[in-house]
Amino acid sequence: MSRGIKERKERREANRDKRPYAIARYIRIPNSKVRFVLDLIRGKSYEDAVNILKNLNKSSSPVVLKVLNSAAANAENNLAMPKDNLYVAECYATNAPQMKRMMPRARGRADRILKRSCHITIRLDELKVGQKVAKPAEKTAQKATAAKPAAKTATTKTAAKAIPATKAEKPIADQPNTVKPLGTKAVATAKKTTAAKKPAASAPKKTTAAKKEAK
Repeated sequence: MSRGIKERKERREANRDKRPYAIARYIRIPNSKVRFVLDLIRGKSYEDAVNILKNLNKSSSPVVLKVLNSAAANAENNLAMPKDNLYVAECYATNAPQMKRMMPRARGRADRILKRSCHITIRLDELKVGQKVAKPAEKTAQKATAAKPAAKTATTKTAAKAIPATKAEKPIADQPNTVKPLGTKAVATAKKTTAAKKPAASAPKKTTAAKKEAK
């Protein structure tokens, strides 16, 4: 029996997460309000997380900052990890026991008031060689590139296609839907028709002096 207990204990010790962490228990803040703050520092470096929490106007930010500093102190003192090389690997808030209170209402009734609390856990880790913490601007750029794959633009398509050689201009007679040049006979007939269409020249009018001479 004792042998099995020792084996299980050794197995748990081998599988135990050895990353530095800190826990704050029975914090009198609902976990929904704490999770909003934890989402902002998750994946950030230690220095960036501290700056965010110091400038964040939330009721849970001072408590989360204390837990973060406690985890960093555990990493530095117990595991000899420098603070400059740490980042927030995990952070979460779980439900804790809630206190029940009553609010008197009309006609002798009472409404239930729940005073919620939570447990806050922050676990840090050391950056590996070549690993970088993605900044917000880099994350948005990565998302944009992943959402929009490299599409072939119209310019690339036109550039890819070979431009055909210019065709030699065909003579006017061979081109379709064009007027063919007129021959000599056609020109002569066209002149006759235009001359026939013109009205005959009217006789010049006699002046007053000519009329007197005629009398």
